[in-house]
Amino acid sequence: MTIIEENKYKITPDQNNPINEKKLILKIILFGDAESGKSSLLTQLVYNKFSIEYKSTIGADFLVKNLNLDGKVVQLQLWDTAGQEQINSFGSSFFKNTDCCVLVCDLTNEKSFEKLEKLRTEFLNKLDNKEHDNFPFVLIGNKCEQSDERKVQDSQIKKYCESHNNIPYFETSAKNDVNVEKAFEEIARLIIRKYNY
Repeated sequence: MTIIEENKYKITPDQNNPINEKKLILKIILFGDAESGKSSLLTQLVYNKFSIEYKSTIGADFLVKNLNLDGKVVQLQLWDTAGQEQINSFGSSFFKNTDCCVLVCDLTNEKSFEKLEKLRTEFLNKLDNKEHDNFPFVLIGNKCEQSDERKVQDSQIKKYCESHNNIPYFETSAKNDVNVEKAFEEIARLIIRKYNY
């Protein structure tokens, strides 16, 4: 949570709403293997678009999505990172004030799923030790529209989530806009409940 003012909210003028509103700002980082669909998920969430063209993220991209959740204005600051080979190139300041880490795998690529544990461990190594046990993670299995090509089984996902304090899991399709906004709304609610915002 980005702490701005003592009450953890920032009063920001909204161009679509002439009345100033308080916004809760949440920092969310996405990690996953290259081509797992992280950028496509965020493009679908923020711009309601999907592109067939694959463009590899270099370093990290940053997008913002405003949500109206349960009477609160919530701003998601979404950090889209390059594939796992880049995670160690980020300094610890990049991870500061992160509210949640979303692990993304491609349901049609088992190696993408197998790399999640390494990504999770590397992410935790960047945090302060005191945050390790309770840090909120969420798992997204992307490309659910390709059910004929699915390689990652429900039993594998269930076992993984259970072994990590029953982390929440969502299946999405960035291509067909299945569960994308719903997943991020639930992620925001999870953060709000966890930190009592």
